[in-house]
Amino acid sequence: MRVVLDTNVLVSALLFTGISSELVPLWQKGTITVLLSREILEEYLRVFAYPKFQLSEGEIKRLIEEELLPFVRVIKPRLRVRAVRRDPSDNKFLECAISGKADVVISGDKDLLALRHYRRIRIQTPSHFLTAFFRQQSR
Repeated sequence: MRVVLDTNVLVSALLFTGISSELVPLWQKGTITVLLSREILEEYLRVFAYPKFQLSEGEIKRLIEEELLPFVRVIKPRLRVRAVRRDPSDNKFLECAISGKADVVISGDKDLLALRHYRRIRIQTPSHFLTAFFRQQSR
């Protein structure tokens, strides 16, 4: 299963306990493959640096280099899309998903979730993704 993680999902997964944190062992065990583009990584880094998270540069570096990068597949998007009009910066997640042949974009973003699907890619909340994923695994 190939997935793209929206920034809010990744931040929640790595910094907080809750439903999104259940994704971490899935990508770290190779059960799911996280696809990542340079543009998405830059956004992850920018958001982790927000003062509200109170993370040092070293903590951010450790999170990215130890908890994420060893487990991802880097994708170089080959096309641009204009699917999300209200917040065009969200399109980078779809571009990565298309180029990386993702099955799902996992997001908490209302603009992305409103699409429900883009091409053949599902757009799901972490909760919906995990429910469907574990249901499929138990078959």
